[in-house]
This record gives sequence, structure tokens and C-alpha cells, in this order.
Amino acid sequence: MTTELTVTGMTCGHCEKAVQNALKNVPGVQDVRVNLREGSATVQGDADPQALVAAVTEEGYGAQVRA
Repeated sequence: MTTELTVTGMTCGHCEKAVQNALKNVPGVQDVRVNLREGSATVQGDADPQALVAAVTEEGYGAQVRA
């Protein structure tokens, strides 16, 4: 399963890496790709989408699941 997120608040490569690491720690995540320029994250695996949003929010960034 693929989950697409819109991520706000990222301004640099460190931000991108922080979001990527937060998402990788969510149970069920198999692969993560974060794009700073597009403000997006693509997550492969069977993780709960709301858990993904919560992980990003806990890092201090905004996130929502793309419809």
C-alpha cells in the first residue's frame, strides 16, 4: 500500500531527514521518500495513515494524507 502525505514546514535538508526518520519509525513502514521541494512524502507499507501524520506532527511539521 502507498500513502501520500503533504508535509508543511520543511525548509532544509535537515527537515527532510527528520521527517524521513520519523516516518521510518512508524510500525508497518517499509520505505519512505520525502521531497523537500514538493513538500511531500511517499510511504510504502501497511502503516496506519493517521499514525504517519502523528509521527510528522510530533517532529514539529504539518502533515495530511493526500486524497
